[in-house]
Amino acid sequence: MPATDFKDYYAILGVSKNAEEGEIKKVYRRLARQYHPDMNPGNREAEAKFKEINEAYEVLSDPEKRKKYDQFGQYWQQVGEGGFPGGAGPGGFDFDFSQYGSFDDFINELLGQFGGFGASPSGQQTYTYRTQPGGPTGFGGFSDFPGFSQVPGMSADAEAAIALTFSEAFKGVEKRLSLGNETMTVRIPPGAKPGSRIRIKGKGQLNPYTRERGDLYLVVEVQPHVFFKFEGENLVCEIPIAPDEAVLGAQIEVPTPEGAVKLNVPAGIRSGQSLRLRGKGWPRPKDGRGDQIVRIQIVPPKDLSAVEREHYEKIRASRSFNPRSHLHGVRL
Repeated sequence: MPATDFKDYYAILGVSKNAEEGEIKKVYRRLARQYHPDMNPGNREAEAKFKEINEAYEVLSDPEKRKKYDQFGQYWQQVGEGGFPGGAGPGGFDFDFSQYGSFDDFINELLGQFGGFGASPSGQQTYTYRTQPGGPTGFGGFSDFPGFSQVPGMSADAEAAIALTFSEAFKGVEKRLSLGNETMTVRIPPGAKPGSRIRIKGKGQLNPYTRERGDLYLVVEVQPHVFFKFEGENLVCEIPIAPDEAVLGAQIEVPTPEGAVKLNVPAGIRSGQSLRLRGKGWPRPKDGRGDQIVRIQIVPPKDLSAVEREHYEKIRASRSFNPRSHLHGVRL
Protein backbone atom coordinates (compact mmCIF):
# COMPACT_ATOMS: atom_id res chain seq x y z
CA MET A 1 0.00 0.00 0.00
CA PRO A 2 1.57 3.35 -0.95
CA ALA A 3 2.26 5.72 1.94
CA THR A 4 -0.24 8.20 0.54
CA ASP A 5 -2.97 5.50 0.68
CA PHE A 6 -2.43 4.75 4.34
CA LYS A 7 -5.68 4.49 6.32
CA ASP A 8 -5.86 5.08 10.05
CA TYR A 9 -8.28 2.35 11.06
CA TYR A 10 -8.55 3.70 14.61
CA ALA A 11 -9.57 7.12 13.29
CA ILE A 12 -12.08 5.54 10.90
CA LEU A 13 -13.84 3.82 13.81
CA GLY A 14 -13.25 6.75 16.16
CA VAL A 15 -11.53 4.74 18.90
CA SER A 16 -8.19 5.08 20.64
CA LYS A 17 -5.24 2.79 19.99
CA ASN A 18 -5.76 1.33 23.46
CA ALA A 19 -9.41 0.45 22.82
CA GLU A 20 -10.41 -3.02 23.99
CA GLU A 21 -12.01 -5.61 21.74
CA GLY A 22 -15.48 -5.09 23.25
CA GLU A 23 -15.38 -1.33 22.66
CA ILE A 24 -14.28 -1.80 19.04
CA LYS A 25 -17.10 -4.25 18.40
CA LYS A 26 -19.68 -1.94 19.99
CA VAL A 27 -18.56 1.06 17.92
CA TYR A 28 -18.46 -1.02 14.74
CA ARG A 29 -22.03 -2.20 15.17
CA ARG A 30 -23.27 1.34 15.66
CA LEU A 31 -21.40 2.71 12.64
CA ALA A 32 -22.28 -0.25 10.42
CA ARG A 33 -25.95 0.31 11.09
CA GLN A 34 -25.59 4.08 10.54
CA TYR A 35 -23.89 3.74 7.14
CA HIS A 36 -25.42 0.48 5.89
CA PRO A 37 -26.61 0.81 2.24
CA ASP A 38 -30.10 -0.31 3.25
CA MET A 39 -30.28 2.67 5.62
CA ASN A 40 -28.86 5.06 2.99
CA PRO A 41 -30.27 4.04 -0.41
CA GLY A 42 -28.48 5.74 -3.30
CA ASN A 43 -25.96 7.47 -1.01
CA ARG A 44 -22.52 6.72 -2.46
CA GLU A 45 -20.67 8.50 0.34
CA ALA A 46 -22.39 6.34 2.95
CA GLU A 47 -21.60 3.23 0.88
CA ALA A 48 -17.89 4.17 0.74
CA LYS A 49 -17.89 4.87 4.47
CA PHE A 50 -19.53 1.50 5.12
CA LYS A 51 -16.74 -0.25 3.19
CA GLU A 52 -14.06 1.66 5.15
CA ILE A 53 -15.69 0.71 8.45
CA ASN A 54 -15.75 -2.96 7.50
CA GLU A 55 -12.15 -2.85 6.34
CA ALA A 56 -11.05 -1.24 9.62
CA TYR A 57 -13.04 -3.71 11.72
CA GLU A 58 -11.67 -6.68 9.81
CA VAL A 59 -8.13 -5.70 10.84
CA LEU A 60 -8.73 -4.40 14.37
CA SER A 61 -10.98 -7.28 15.40
CA ASP A 62 -8.29 -9.83 14.53
CA PRO A 63 -5.61 -9.85 17.28
CA GLU A 64 -2.82 -10.99 14.95
CA LYS A 65 -3.64 -8.48 12.21
CA ARG A 66 -4.06 -5.69 14.75
CA LYS A 67 -0.67 -6.44 16.28
CA LYS A 68 1.05 -6.22 12.89
CA TYR A 69 -0.90 -3.07 11.98
CA ASP A 70 0.13 -1.39 15.26
CA GLN A 71 3.78 -2.23 14.66
CA PHE A 72 4.14 -1.63 10.93
CA GLY A 73 1.34 0.69 9.80
CA GLN A 74 0.59 0.51 6.08
CA TYR A 75 3.23 -2.21 5.62
CA TRP A 76 1.61 -4.68 8.01
CA GLN A 77 0.44 -6.92 5.17
CA GLN A 78 3.99 -7.25 3.82
CA VAL A 79 5.31 -8.45 7.17
CA GLY A 80 3.81 -11.91 6.78
CA GLU A 81 5.17 -12.11 3.25
CA GLY A 82 8.75 -11.39 4.33
CA GLY A 83 8.91 -8.05 2.51
CA PHE A 84 7.31 -6.14 -0.35
CA PRO A 85 5.87 -7.77 -3.43
CA GLY A 86 8.72 -8.36 -5.88
CA GLY A 87 11.25 -7.90 -3.06
CA ALA A 88 11.40 -4.11 -3.34
CA GLY A 89 10.19 -1.59 -0.82
CA PRO A 90 9.59 2.16 -1.15
CA GLY A 91 12.14 3.87 -3.38
CA GLY A 92 13.34 0.55 -4.78
CA PHE A 93 14.98 -0.68 -1.56
CA ASP A 94 14.60 -4.27 -0.44
CA PHE A 95 13.37 -4.43 3.16
CA ASP A 96 12.14 -7.41 5.15
CA PHE A 97 10.05 -5.82 7.90
CA SER A 98 9.21 -9.11 9.60
CA GLN A 99 12.45 -8.90 11.60
CA TYR A 100 11.62 -5.51 13.16
CA GLY A 101 9.43 -4.80 16.14
CA SER A 102 8.63 -1.21 15.23
CA PHE A 103 9.45 1.70 12.94
CA ASP A 104 12.26 2.89 15.23
CA ASP A 105 13.81 -0.60 15.21
CA PHE A 106 13.87 -0.47 11.40
CA ILE A 107 15.47 3.00 11.32
CA ASN A 108 18.08 2.07 13.91
CA GLU A 109 18.99 -1.02 11.89
CA LEU A 110 19.17 1.04 8.71
CA LEU A 111 21.43 3.69 10.25
CA GLY A 112 23.33 1.50 12.67
CA GLN A 113 22.42 1.89 16.34
CA PHE A 114 25.14 3.76 18.24
CA GLY A 115 25.95 3.79 21.93
CA GLY A 116 24.16 6.14 24.33
CA PHE A 117 25.52 9.64 24.80
CA GLY A 118 28.56 9.69 27.03
CA ALA A 119 32.27 9.16 27.03
CA SER A 120 33.81 6.33 25.02
CA PRO A 121 36.93 4.47 26.22
CA SER A 122 39.04 6.81 24.04
CA GLY A 123 37.62 9.87 25.78
CA GLN A 124 35.53 10.91 22.80
CA GLN A 125 31.82 11.56 23.26
CA THR A 126 29.29 9.40 21.48
CA TYR A 127 25.61 9.97 20.82
CA THR A 128 22.52 8.18 19.56
CA TYR A 129 20.27 9.48 16.81
CA ARG A 130 16.80 10.53 17.97
CA THR A 131 13.89 11.19 15.66
CA GLN A 132 12.30 14.62 15.87
CA PRO A 133 9.07 14.95 17.93
CA GLY A 134 6.00 13.64 16.18
CA GLY A 135 7.66 10.58 14.67
CA PRO A 136 5.53 7.48 14.12
CA THR A 137 5.34 4.39 16.31
CA GLY A 138 4.74 2.15 13.31
CA PHE A 139 5.70 2.17 9.66
CA GLY A 140 3.54 5.17 8.83
CA GLY A 141 5.84 6.41 6.07
CA PHE A 142 8.60 9.01 5.85
CA SER A 143 8.21 12.78 5.66
CA ASP A 144 10.37 15.81 4.89
CA PHE A 145 12.17 13.90 2.12
CA PRO A 146 12.58 15.87 -1.13
CA GLY A 147 10.45 14.45 -3.91
CA PHE A 148 8.40 12.24 -1.60
CA SER A 149 4.78 12.71 -0.58
CA GLN A 150 4.48 14.37 2.81
CA VAL A 151 2.80 12.16 5.40
CA PRO A 152 2.98 12.19 9.20
CA GLY A 153 6.33 10.61 10.03
CA MET A 154 9.97 11.13 10.79
CA SER A 155 12.27 13.98 9.81
CA ALA A 156 15.71 13.15 8.44
CA ASP A 157 17.15 15.55 11.02
CA ALA A 158 18.35 14.12 14.33
CA GLU A 159 19.02 15.32 17.86
CA ALA A 160 21.55 14.43 20.51
CA ALA A 161 22.33 15.96 23.91
CA ILE A 162 25.79 17.31 24.67
CA ALA A 163 26.83 18.10 28.26
CA LEU A 164 29.07 21.09 28.99
CA THR A 165 30.55 22.51 32.17
CA PHE A 166 29.76 26.14 33.02
CA SER A 167 33.28 27.09 31.97
CA GLU A 168 33.02 25.29 28.60
CA ALA A 169 29.66 26.88 27.88
CA PHE A 170 30.90 30.36 28.84
CA LYS A 171 34.20 30.30 26.96
CA GLY A 172 33.29 27.99 24.09
CA VAL A 173 34.96 24.66 23.48
CA GLU A 174 35.88 22.11 20.84
CA LYS A 175 34.44 18.64 21.39
CA ARG A 176 35.57 15.45 19.71
CA LEU A 177 32.47 13.35 18.97
CA SER A 178 32.13 9.78 17.78
CA LEU A 179 29.33 8.79 15.43
CA GLY A 180 29.60 5.08 14.82
CA ASN A 181 32.86 4.69 12.87
CA GLU A 182 32.92 8.40 12.11
CA THR A 183 34.58 11.02 14.32
CA MET A 184 34.27 14.76 14.10
CA THR A 185 35.37 17.90 15.92
CA VAL A 186 32.56 20.28 16.84
CA ARG A 187 33.13 23.89 17.85
CA ILE A 188 30.69 25.10 20.52
CA PRO A 189 30.65 28.93 20.44
CA PRO A 190 30.94 30.99 23.65
CA GLY A 191 27.68 31.65 25.46
CA ALA A 192 25.88 28.34 24.90
CA LYS A 193 22.96 28.01 27.33
CA PRO A 194 20.77 25.11 28.41
CA GLY A 195 18.56 24.23 25.45
CA SER A 196 20.82 25.91 22.85
CA ARG A 197 20.85 23.94 19.58
CA ILE A 198 24.07 23.55 17.60
CA ARG A 199 23.46 22.54 13.97
CA ILE A 200 25.88 20.16 12.26
CA LYS A 201 24.97 20.05 8.59
CA GLY A 202 24.76 16.67 6.87
CA LYS A 203 25.35 14.56 9.99
CA GLY A 204 21.74 13.56 10.65
CA GLN A 205 19.83 10.43 9.65
CA LEU A 206 20.02 8.81 6.25
CA ASN A 207 17.12 9.44 3.89
CA PRO A 208 16.53 5.96 2.42
CA TYR A 209 14.89 7.45 -0.67
CA THR A 210 17.44 10.09 -1.71
CA ARG A 211 20.42 8.52 0.16
CA GLU A 212 21.15 11.98 1.57
CA ARG A 213 21.57 12.78 5.25
CA GLY A 214 19.71 15.37 7.26
CA ASP A 215 21.28 17.63 9.88
CA LEU A 216 22.30 16.80 13.42
CA TYR A 217 21.26 19.18 16.21
CA LEU A 218 23.26 19.05 19.42
CA VAL A 219 21.08 20.20 22.34
CA VAL A 220 23.22 21.77 25.04
CA GLU A 221 22.96 20.69 28.67
CA VAL A 222 24.95 22.84 31.11
CA GLN A 223 26.03 21.18 34.34
CA PRO A 224 24.97 23.07 37.51
CA HIS A 225 27.44 25.50 39.11
CA VAL A 226 27.84 25.99 42.85
CA PHE A 227 27.61 29.79 42.62
CA PHE A 228 26.18 30.97 39.29
CA LYS A 229 22.69 30.31 37.93
CA PHE A 230 20.77 31.35 34.82
CA GLU A 231 17.77 33.65 34.98
CA GLY A 232 16.52 34.60 31.53
CA GLU A 233 19.33 36.43 29.72
CA ASN A 234 21.16 37.21 32.96
CA LEU A 235 23.53 35.39 35.27
CA VAL A 236 22.45 35.36 38.92
CA CYS A 237 24.39 34.85 42.14
CA GLU A 238 23.73 35.31 45.86
CA ILE A 239 26.14 37.23 48.11
CA PRO A 240 25.99 37.19 51.95
CA ILE A 241 26.75 40.38 53.88
CA ALA A 242 26.98 41.13 57.59
CA PRO A 243 24.34 43.21 59.45
CA ASP A 244 26.72 46.16 59.90
CA GLU A 245 27.47 46.16 56.14
CA ALA A 246 23.75 46.29 55.45
CA VAL A 247 23.23 49.18 57.90
CA LEU A 248 26.27 51.27 57.06
CA GLY A 249 26.92 50.23 53.47
CA ALA A 250 30.12 48.62 52.25
CA GLN A 251 32.34 47.85 49.31
CA ILE A 252 32.59 44.11 48.76
CA GLU A 253 34.19 41.70 46.28
CA VAL A 254 31.89 39.69 44.03
CA PRO A 255 33.04 36.76 41.85
CA THR A 256 32.21 37.03 38.13
CA PRO A 257 32.96 34.48 35.38
CA GLU A 258 36.21 36.34 34.66
CA GLY A 259 37.33 37.21 38.17
CA ALA A 260 36.28 39.22 41.21
CA VAL A 261 35.12 42.85 40.97
CA LYS A 262 34.31 45.54 43.54
CA LEU A 263 30.63 46.25 44.26
CA ASN A 264 29.28 49.15 46.35
CA VAL A 265 26.50 48.04 48.69
CA PRO A 266 24.30 51.01 49.63
CA ALA A 267 23.49 51.69 53.28
CA GLY A 268 20.13 50.35 54.42
CA ILE A 269 19.91 47.53 51.83
CA ARG A 270 17.49 44.74 52.65
CA SER A 271 17.95 41.01 52.41
CA GLY A 272 16.66 39.80 49.02
CA GLN A 273 17.34 43.05 47.18
CA SER A 274 19.34 42.82 43.96
CA LEU A 275 22.22 44.84 42.57
CA ARG A 276 23.32 44.76 38.93
CA LEU A 277 26.79 44.34 37.45
CA ARG A 278 26.35 45.52 33.88
CA GLY A 279 28.19 43.61 31.18
CA LYS A 280 29.55 41.02 33.63
CA GLY A 281 27.09 38.27 32.79
CA TRP A 282 26.73 35.62 30.08
CA PRO A 283 28.04 36.16 26.53
CA ARG A 284 25.38 37.13 24.00
CA PRO A 285 25.50 35.66 20.49
CA LYS A 286 25.72 39.05 18.76
CA ASP A 287 26.28 41.91 21.18
CA GLY A 288 28.66 41.63 24.10
CA ARG A 289 27.55 40.21 27.42
CA GLY A 290 24.47 40.31 29.57
CA ASP A 291 24.36 41.48 33.18
CA GLN A 292 25.16 39.70 36.41
CA ILE A 293 22.49 40.06 39.07
CA VAL A 294 23.74 40.02 42.67
CA ARG A 295 21.14 39.08 45.28
CA ILE A 296 21.93 40.27 48.78
CA GLN A 297 21.44 38.02 51.78
CA ILE A 298 21.98 39.54 55.25
CA VAL A 299 23.55 36.89 57.46
CA PRO A 300 23.78 37.45 61.24
CA PRO A 301 26.81 35.97 63.02
CA LYS A 302 26.23 32.79 65.00
CA ASP A 303 29.18 33.07 67.35
CA LEU A 304 29.83 36.50 68.89
CA SER A 305 32.91 37.62 70.76
CA ALA A 306 32.40 39.33 74.11
CA VAL A 307 33.10 42.73 72.53
CA GLU A 308 30.65 42.12 69.67
CA ARG A 309 27.92 41.01 72.05
CA GLU A 310 28.47 44.08 74.20
CA HIS A 311 28.13 46.40 71.22
CA TYR A 312 25.05 44.64 69.89
CA GLU A 313 23.41 44.92 73.31
CA LYS A 314 24.20 48.65 73.40
CA ILE A 315 22.67 49.07 69.95
CA ARG A 316 19.54 47.22 71.04
CA ALA A 317 19.22 49.35 74.17
CA SER A 318 19.57 52.62 72.30
CA ARG A 319 17.90 51.70 68.98
CA SER A 320 15.14 54.09 67.91
CA PHE A 321 14.16 52.16 64.77
CA ASN A 322 11.30 49.64 65.04
CA PRO A 323 11.00 47.51 61.88
CA ARG A 324 7.52 46.31 62.97
CA SER A 325 5.93 49.65 63.68
CA HIS A 326 3.72 49.36 60.58
CA LEU A 327 2.11 46.22 62.03
CA HIS A 328 0.44 48.01 64.95
CA GLY A 329 -3.31 47.69 64.76
CA VAL A 330 -3.31 44.86 62.25
CA ARG A 331 -6.17 42.44 63.05
CA LEU A 332 -9.05 40.60 61.41
